[in-house]
Amino acid sequence: MIIQKEISLKPKSRGFHLITSEIYNHLPELKEIKTGIAHIFIKHTSASLTINENADPTVRSDMETYFNKLVPENATYFEHTLEGKDDMTSHIKNTIIGSSLIIPITNGKFNLGTWQGIYLCEHRNYGGTRKIIITILGER
Repeated sequence: MIIQKEISLKPKSRGFHLITSEIYNHLPELKEIKTGIAHIFIKHTSASLTINENADPTVRSDMETYFNKLVPENATYFEHTLEGKDDMTSHIKNTIIGSSLIIPITNGKFNLGTWQGIYLCEHRNYGGTRKIIITILGER
């Protein structure tokens, strides 16, 4: 069985946001999959996806702090700043973190660890709606 869906995530503020529940809400057919994999791809170059801790919110704020220090917006060597200081830095963060995930599916759920969740990493100050393609390959 193959399922493919494009979903739109509501605009989020800059930062690292848990979106696991939001994705589940768009995938009622996931419950039908006994064994499989999900490929989740974001159709943007200034936001990214990752898996990390889903319990303590300070992980998300620490991630934002770290990446802002790693790729500082006040650096004067970036040329690609047409859309603002967060323009090129967002592209770099996307390249470092990544634009897709592969997650195993077991008995109708993502087979994530106890403390794992799916993050939308919004790197722009005003990123807007984000589109994600989810492709599921699995057996009922």
